[in-house]
Amino acid sequence: MTVGQPVERVDGHAKVTGGARYTADRTLPGMLYAYLTLGTIARGQITAVDTAAARAVPGVVEVFTHQNAPRLSGQGMPLQGTQIQANGEIVAISVAATLEQAQEAAELVRVTYAAQTPVAVIADALSEVYLPANQEVIVGDPTAGLAAADVTVKQSYSSPAHHHNPIEPHASVAQWDGDRLTVHETSQGVVGAQRSYATTFGIPQTNVRVLAPYLGGGFGAKSPVWPHSLLNAAIARQLGRPVKIVLARSHMYSIVSHRAEHQQEITLGAKRDGTLTALVHVSTQQLSRTSENMFNLSLSSRSLYACPNIQTRQLGVRLDLPTPRFMRSPQMTAHFGLETALDELSYELGMDPLELRRRNYTDVNPTTGQRFSSKFLLDAYKLGADAFGWSRRNPKPGSTRDGHEFVGWGMATEAHDHGGNNSSSSMVRMAPDGTVLSQMATQDIGTGTYTVFTQIVADALGVPLNQVRVELADSNFPPGSMSAGSGTIASTTGAVNAAALAVRTAVIQLAVSNPASPLHGLPADQIITQHGYLFSPDRSRRESYREVMTRHGAPVENTSTMTNTRGYTTGAVFVEVRVDPRYGRVRVTRGVAAYDTGRVMNRQTARSQVIGGFTWGIGNALMEHTVHDRHTARVVNPNLSTYLIPVNADVPDIQAIFVDKPDPVSTALGARGFGETPGTGVAAAIGNAIYHATGRRIRDLPITQDKLM
Repeated sequence: MTVGQPVERVDGHAKVTGGARYTADRTLPGMLYAYLTLGTIARGQITAVDTAAARAVPGVVEVFTHQNAPRLSGQGMPLQGTQIQANGEIVAISVAATLEQAQEAAELVRVTYAAQTPVAVIADALSEVYLPANQEVIVGDPTAGLAAADVTVKQSYSSPAHHHNPIEPHASVAQWDGDRLTVHETSQGVVGAQRSYATTFGIPQTNVRVLAPYLGGGFGAKSPVWPHSLLNAAIARQLGRPVKIVLARSHMYSIVSHRAEHQQEITLGAKRDGTLTALVHVSTQQLSRTSENMFNLSLSSRSLYACPNIQTRQLGVRLDLPTPRFMRSPQMTAHFGLETALDELSYELGMDPLELRRRNYTDVNPTTGQRFSSKFLLDAYKLGADAFGWSRRNPKPGSTRDGHEFVGWGMATEAHDHGGNNSSSSMVRMAPDGTVLSQMATQDIGTGTYTVFTQIVADALGVPLNQVRVELADSNFPPGSMSAGSGTIASTTGAVNAAALAVRTAVIQLAVSNPASPLHGLPADQIITQHGYLFSPDRSRRESYREVMTRHGAPVENTSTMTNTRGYTTGAVFVEVRVDPRYGRVRVTRGVAAYDTGRVMNRQTARSQVIGGFTWGIGNALMEHTVHDRHTARVVNPNLSTYLIPVNADVPDIQAIFVDKPDPVSTALGARGFGETPGTGVAAAIGNAIYHATGRRIRDLPITQDKLM
């Protein structure tokens, strides 16, 4: 069996040798290049556009503005009118024979505005905060619960806006053949993208083909089809030629979404023994002028700990900024507040932070009353704490030094609800030579889907890994789930396994029913399959898949569909930091994380998810923040030289531990969704470790040197 083993990525060779072709690598005969001009005000009207200089650039085919752009419907579709609702909106698209010509033209477009004063931060719009519909949950009587508490903690926490920065920028290549559209797209959901293109252009969904075989990260930024891609396809149709658009890094700070600025106030009530009597969590997050959808939800406060009295109230405020959407581990912002508040409560009680969490462990969702299908968080607590050496922790803040540096240990629970309630279909086909092909229209966004699918098919059939080829992310394949909400493995692997098992059954039947086979006449349900062979129960007779299939002379295939349920994945992260009191510099020097993920499908790819989530948590805790100019609502750090993210030197060796007990209700071979869980608690654990090191509690992310000095 290879499932669960640390199998190396089957797509790794193609990626490191340049064989993997990403969207921006696609070139088509006669292809044109599009480049954007972005607006420079956040609120107001376009009064004039001058494209004369842009049109005079050699090679320019057309410059599209609101005056001549294709008419498309849809919320937030640019170039459809003169209204401006966020800084950095698309105000023109230049199309030329080369990328350089399109860039030059885009820089020469001149736009005149009638500007209004924007509001860019929550602090400037507190009088406009409101409660959107269905954004308050109350369980029990929180007021009475607080009154019954022996100890209460009430604190405010905040985090800035964040922007996705996948290594691969957004790109789209569109080509029309009559009323049939083919799009190479940086998409986390090719089936949803296919649907969006078909709806936008009023053509049958079967007339649209979307391909995204390789993605250089997504983090939620590549889950919808963004308006620039739809416009690119409309321009390709109007010009009658393929058109490619690739966003510059700076474009990605205004037109492909972000994580909203988030403020929260948490009140905890507890008895002296640490049991919670009340949990009140009130948050305020940025909305746009055109949408009140909220993505930074207080799910942990509603789901993670035993508490009879809970209130979560999620407020919004409309600002003159783009609409925020999902960003990897969307619960992270609210979870930071909860896990920091629990740490503060532990000090008020004089109780170990880990013990406080153990005493409030629950097998039942406190909001819904439903029992979790399985939850081995207590196992994760023990495994993580033992590996870290948590029992040796001196509880007194500021008590541990190494030379001139303060040393602190902190921890936090990690939790993320995963998707998986969408059905997915998979095709598995064995060719006459015994090789196997698996196809599904889901994606590998860098998480290892190609590899895990290869393992599942190989194990189900009993063939070597190199006998299996997996193809993904083509909307012509059987429909698979979106790669979002940590739901890919949970939603898809059951269908892959079922299709492979059906092929196995069919091939065995071919063998036992054919007099030419050495297995003829044997009971089909007693045949053993391993290493590419079919064996009799006593292994005295065998025949290879290739021999059976060659004799049959035709492929054997099956397409299966399966739906998995949503689930909840938990874990614990333990962190060591060192703080230089002279400069306020924080170094994260050690990390241990343990998780209950259900069955582990591949230990190497799962560990990679832990490293990625931990690294992201370091960025959230110490570096990442989008800075908006309060006067213009413009992002002032739209690049990786000033929007700081961790590099190798910032990330310590990270030990990843897995409980590895199958979830009994999972149809994904016992696995649950996992990818986003490791990012949820790291920022709080680092902040808690900094407090333990220094006695300074920083409640506003990121924890930069100026806040510690």
